[in-house]
Amino acid sequence: MPADQALQALYEALLDCRRCPRLVAWREEIGRRKRAAYRDEPYWARPVPGFGDPHARLLLLGLAPGAHGANRTGRMFTGDASGDFLYRALYEMGWANQPTSRSRNDGLQLRGLYITAALRCVPPGNKPLAEELRHCAVWTERELGLLTNLRVYLALGRIAHEALLRHYGLSPRAHPFAHGAEYALPDGRWLVASYHVSRQNTQTGRLTASMFRAVLERAGQRAGLL
Repeated sequence: MPADQALQALYEALLDCRRCPRLVAWREEIGRRKRAAYRDEPYWARPVPGFGDPHARLLLLGLAPGAHGANRTGRMFTGDASGDFLYRALYEMGWANQPTSRSRNDGLQLRGLYITAALRCVPPGNKPLAEELRHCAVWTERELGLLTNLRVYLALGRIAHEALLRHYGLSPRAHPFAHGAEYALPDGRWLVASYHVSRQNTQTGRLTASMFRAVLERAGQRAGLL
């Protein structure tokens, strides 16, 4: 089966996942309450699938859908400040065809790049439980298995970084998270780490546009995209 069809089948299976009762209840509660600015919009309020080029050489792994971003729009990093920062950077690198991401039907396309998250449902307070991450790791394993051209993983934040280490059976102590850290993986691929593109990080200056671009350039070089 072609990669795009296999990924689509995986997405359809993911949408039925209700394995984590706390997450199911929270994502649906947010979809009912909504944010005032979006009170007239329907919320996705389901697991959010990955998105991008099925032949990607570079994968970006985030933490989880944003409560009023991806949990509303149904696409990772879409419709919130984190996405504004991320997709502008990807556009400037030449890996996205537009600098903004407002809805899952806005025409955004990625080149050589795929985006997903360690957790597919929004967690309360952006703090997933260890059990929830273990449950979602099953989906990550299946997804990564279909992205056979991957050369580099770019982890956005500590939780994503450690999720990828668990995927490889590696110790976080031996591979500590740090912005700009790079680790060779047993299968010849690379893991690169970055601070998350959260609004808190970008507004406080913990992660600047130039800092993020430097990490993207390094990851892109290792992936053969530059």
